[in-house]
Amino acid sequence: MIISLKLINSNLGDSMYLVRRTFKIQKGKTRDAAQAAKELSEKYQSVGQRNPVWIYVSGTTTPGPADTIYMDWIEEKLENPYRDENKLPDGIRELFQNLYQFVEDSKIDFFQYYGDTFGENQS
Repeated sequence: MIISLKLINSNLGDSMYLVRRTFKIQKGKTRDAAQAAKELSEKYQSVGQRNPVWIYVSGTTTPGPADTIYMDWIEEKLENPYRDENKLPDGIRELFQNLYQFVEDSKIDFFQYYGDTFGENQS
């Protein structure tokens, strides 16, 4: 994981943000929702609108909130996805609908990168 983060850091510089989407999922549908989130993320990445996304789950075989999926990715700057010059990828609405059929609640968090935490001196 550190190697991947170092590569992202070298590409984006010192101004970075971690974006985390958290979804509370209907009981028994966590894997289906995670697959839908993966397809959604791949679509954004395929058109260059998102950096690589880490998708993970909690509450099935690990401690943590039950039936929850998370999507984390790094952005250089925070921008409104509905800005005029940003064209939504074809098929993205259907992919959102596919994910949200399993979602009971969701939230988004933004975290600002701090200092040289992924720098060369880290082990």
